[in-house]
Amino acid sequence: MERLGLEAAGVGDHARRRTVNDRYQTSNSTHLRDRRRGPALQFTHVADAQARRAAANAPSSAWVAGQSRPVVPRVTYTSPEVAHVGATPDEAQARGQAVEVLRVDLTANDRSVLEGDDAGFLKVYLASGTDRIVGATLVAAHAGEMIGELGVAITHGLGLGKVGATIHAYPTQSDVFRRAADTWRRRKLTSSAKALFATWFRLFLSTD
Repeated sequence: MERLGLEAAGVGDHARRRTVNDRYQTSNSTHLRDRRRGPALQFTHVADAQARRAAANAPSSAWVAGQSRPVVPRVTYTSPEVAHVGATPDEAQARGQAVEVLRVDLTANDRSVLEGDDAGFLKVYLASGTDRIVGATLVAAHAGEMIGELGVAITHGLGLGKVGATIHAYPTQSDVFRRAADTWRRRKLTSSAKALFATWFRLFLSTD
């Protein structure tokens, strides 16, 4: 960086990092670049996404602003892999957002059982009282390949109900997302609704 002579171009820095705003402009507004915000987002895919926005901004006056809270997947390549996207419960609560945790174990996933690889789980963090996905953690053999589905849902405001309404191939590990949605729907049933369904099944489906 020292050899580029950026200071001569009016590009300043702070603590050896170039200062960049939400439009990916440096202190010289004609100079754009990607940026990294703190140690939590020091990923190649984050730099790539930011560079793409900076490139989109360069020839146009229609600025593509950065996200104040980008939805960034993080993957630890262990066996099984550990993937996360969105906020953790602690991060959400720090923002004043109450969350409900919904967990589905891979022991309930037929593909995982068939392959003898069911040592894992999915946790979905929902805004309390809704199906809005705040974040998710997935521990599975190919968690890094799968977590993007929930990243899309968070980015575009798709609730867990819509994720579950999507047909997932069977048997696949990604079917765990549909099962999570089914679990959420069961939780929505009130005690009176449960009693009503129980009565209906007893009256119309009884084999006695």
